[in-house]
Formats: sequence, structure tokens, C-alpha cells
Amino acid sequence: MATTKKKSGTLKIKWVVSFIGCPRDMRQTIRGLGFRRMQQVIEHPDTPEVRGMIAKVHHLVKIED
Repeated sequence: MATTKKKSGTLKIKWVVSFIGCPRDMRQTIRGLGFRRMQQVIEHPDTPEVRGMIAKVHHLVKIED
């Protein structure tokens, strides 16, 4: 079993809920985070800017461990 070490200072974010019916700024935030499709997992540095983007679309994404 391979174990992956989490890089310190990074966040793994997963897009779990569709943005259909959401305002345009929320759609742009999802795209700005780098998501292309649902269920995609991406890594970002843990910065205040990224945390703010996640806070804006918190109901559409999930932070994974």
C-alpha cells in the first residue's frame, strides 16, 4: 500500500456539487480555482486568497485530507 505524504501548506479541494443555477461570479470562482469537471481533485497552496475563494463556494466544494 503506497502512502502519499501531504505537502505542508497545501490544500486538496474536490468539486462535489454542480454550479448549475449559481450566479456567474460563483461559476468564475470555480473555474478560477482550476476545476474543469466535477469530482476533480486539485491542490493549491494554503493562502488567504485561496481560502477566500473556497469560502465563496464552500457549498460546492469539499476540502480533503
